[in-house]
Amino acid sequence: RMMRLGDEDPRVPILRKRLRASGYLAAKSHYHNSETFDGELELAVRRFQLRNGIRPTGRIEQSVYPTLNITAQERLDELKLNFERLRGLMVGGIEDRYILVNVPAFQLEAVERHEVQLRHRVIAGRAERQTPDVRAMIKALNFFPFWRVPDSVAMLDLVPRLQKEPEYVINEVIRVYDGYNGPEVDPYSIDWRSPVVANYKFKQDPGEKNALGLVRIDMQNEHGVYMHDTPMKKLFEQRSRAFSAGCVRVQEVFQLAEWIAKYEPGWEQPGRVQQVLDGGQALDLTLMHPLPVYFTYITAWAEPETGSVQFRPDVYNRNRSAYAANTFVDAEDRPPAG
Repeated sequence: RMMRLGDEDPRVPILRKRLRASGYLAAKSHYHNSETFDGELELAVRRFQLRNGIRPTGRIEQSVYPTLNITAQERLDELKLNFERLRGLMVGGIEDRYILVNVPAFQLEAVERHEVQLRHRVIAGRAERQTPDVRAMIKALNFFPFWRVPDSVAMLDLVPRLQKEPEYVINEVIRVYDGYNGPEVDPYSIDWRSPVVANYKFKQDPGEKNALGLVRIDMQNEHGVYMHDTPMKKLFEQRSRAFSAGCVRVQEVFQLAEWIAKYEPGWEQPGRVQQVLDGGQALDLTLMHPLPVYFTYITAWAEPETGSVQFRPDVYNRNRSAYAANTFVDAEDRPPAG
């Protein structure tokens, strides 16, 4: 059951001991054995929640217990695993300028000369449509893009919806085509439960309703994923943001686009992106200075400013899979460099 401020509960001393052991509650606390959930304990719980990617309510709710019950050895294994992931990112050296998307943290960082210049909240893939690990180059910015609906999204998401709401394609300005190069088809003439539907292709017109929003960040890769704007901006307010079909939606993406383009001829001055948006015309900016981008999966790290360790939920259970496969090596077991 829940524990919260003002409660009298025999489990409170155990909670105090747990939070003291991991540094969230001061060791000098004079209330070791008190069964009262007081303000000092509430602040410690909030610190614990913030560092573990949990909504900082100050309450011990049902969803918090699994994180509290992770053992010190499990956390040590997680740190070692993520240390190896970070080492892997640095193979071949670190570029002066790049973008890093950390999926479990639902966060993007724009880095230049080893300094994080921008941080953005992101939306990543659902557990059944995971955002993959990616190393790619950003080669273009597409303003007012069409959205060519991937076949997987069409069959798993769009067609089932159209079976219930045939008018959805009209409302969302989505065109239907008979094959890749085929003619446009009147959606009201289609039986959405027919096997023939598998041949249809879908393309959404540019505009405010477009699933890609007003800008797409083009980064060719084997997985066909990319970063983009979204009309569903309310979702950025959620703590856990695994909602997409695999691509990464970026909050305040126009600011990021400005940062990406700032060394391109004619784009050096701030405000160029907004000028394009105000103009309302489709434009593709091919970058003369392509930019590295990494989608990665880091569930534990230390903040460089404070040294405080951050943990995030293993949203895709990749840590568990790595432990089972024994795919990481303890740093201390590695042979010396050279």
